Order: sequence, then structure tokens, then C-alpha cells
Amino acid sequence: MTVHRCAVLDDFQSVATTAADWSPLAGRVEVVSFPEHFGSEDELAAALADADIVVTLRERVAFPASLFARLPRLRLLVASGMRNSVIDFAAARRHGVVVCGTASSSTPPVELTWALLLGLARGIVTEANALREGGPWQSTVGADLHGSRLGLLGLGKVGSRVARVGLAFGMEVVAWSGNLTRERAEEVGAVRADSLEELLGSSDFVSVHLVLGERTRGLIGARELALMRPTAHLVNTSRSAIVDQDALLAAVRDGTIAGAAVDVFDSEPLPAGHPMRTAPGLLATPHLGYVSRANYATYYGQAVENIRAFLAGDPVRRLD
Repeated sequence: MTVHRCAVLDDFQSVATTAADWSPLAGRVEVVSFPEHFGSEDELAAALADADIVVTLRERVAFPASLFARLPRLRLLVASGMRNSVIDFAAARRHGVVVCGTASSSTPPVELTWALLLGLARGIVTEANALREGGPWQSTVGADLHGSRLGLLGLGKVGSRVARVGLAFGMEVVAWSGNLTRERAEEVGAVRADSLEELLGSSDFVSVHLVLGERTRGLIGARELALMRPTAHLVNTSRSAIVDQDALLAAVRDGTIAGAAVDVFDSEPLPAGHPMRTAPGLLATPHLGYVSRANYATYYGQAVENIRAFLAGDPVRRLD
């Protein structure tokens, strides 16, 4: 029996083989996980040279035509989630590679959004570090959520659930996106802002929940950040390219806004010494939005199902 080699990319916590039951593939698939991130196509091509199957997380690793051309053995690519903008699907078809996805829960990013927003509002990191390090006893004055305005960019699966939590805190929730209707906003108890500018200028907290595309890439730049109140905070757990990273750093540094929290970056993992690691007023986490036990169980459990179905000649959850 042929044994297929399966490479699992970016298994940072080394949990891929324990988060799900891989025993249905025993004797047919050899699984090798890589806890390190490969930052170049040359490194990827070398690591995956003998891989028949690759499992990749979200949109962290790009699979352009040039990489497919360097992986002649590759026959199945499994990506977590059912949407992926960094895979060249036409190239995959040309090279005979089947691409499949998995389900992905909106619960973890919703919960992380609120962890970051609350962390910003109450200065949690600053106060916890001061307590641990013998610093001042109380050095920040928290911002109140109750009675403040939460502005949501995007009101899809994640944004609508963030809205409901905001309402539970007693916040006024406004929302905007290019396609958002007044009726859709009202369904979740939000008010549709007439424009992006109105939302930014009137909100105490702004949270980004848009899909990255041509219309949203670079949507929030220096001009837009300048519209926000100097007491306002911005949270981005969606896609880094929606908010100009340099403009955000400058806005936080110059006091254009009171602070920001981000879980997504232009380059991931974030290079050592990058200013977003240490910028005052910036709460940053290493792309934890999807990282939860339940989500990993879904990702890797369905990856096993995808591989098993592919080997049986009947692929499921195809993205191509």
C-alpha cells in the first residue's frame, strides 16, 4: 500500500495531531507537522518537496503558481476555512491539485475582539504589568463602555455577534459597510451609519469586521484615522491590509486616537524588533482570532475527513 506524506504547516503549538483523531489514516498517511513558519518560497518548496498532501492554516501561507510548479508530488491541499485569497486555484487545477476547505467558527474571533476591546478600555495590560513589576498602584483611568458608541465596520457573521455583545454592555451600536442596508442593521439592533466618515467621527470604539477585497484594502488610512476622536480606540481582528499599518502606528504615537488593538499584521509572524511589538498605546496579539480548542478540533478533524475522502476518490468541501 502506498503511504502518502502529509505536511502540516505552521503548527506553532504542535497540536495538529492531538487536536483531532488521525487514526482513520493510519498506515496510509504519514503526518509531519512543522512548528516553524517558512518565510520564503524557497524554504517552503524545500520543506514540501516530498509532500503529497499539505494542510495549511487560513491564509497564512500563499500558494501561487510558482510554488505549485515546484511541488510536482502535491495532489491535495487542505486549507482551514471555506474562503482563501492566497491560493492560485487556476494553477492548482493546472497542476492536478485538489483544494479543499473546512468549517470555521465565528465564535473565537468574536470573543477575542471583546478581550481586546476590554483590554484597551480598562488598561488591563498596563495595570497588570505594573502590578507584577512593582510599578504604580493604578496609573490609568478606564473608559466606560455603557453609554458609549461602538462603530462596527462590517456586520456579517462576526460583526453581528460583536454588535449583540455591545448592546448587552449598554452601548449604542452603529455599523457601516459598502453593502449594508438599514434593515440588516436593525435586525441586530444597530443603526446604519450614512457613511464611513460619519461612523469614524462619532464612535468611541471602532472594530473592523470586513472581508479583505479591492474595495476594503487600505480602507482606513491616515485621513480616516484623523477623523476619529482623540479619545477613541480602534480594534482590528479582521485583516491587516484593511487598516494601513504605518498610519495606525503614527496615529497611536501622535495621540490622534487614544489607542488600538490588533491581532493581524502585514507580515506574520511579526518580525523581531518590529515597532508594532512595542508601540505605546498599542495592544497586539499574535493572530489568536481563530486559535481555540474547538476551532482546531474542527480544522484538523475535517482535514482528516478531507484526506480520507480524497484517498477514496470522492473529495469533499472542494474550494477549487
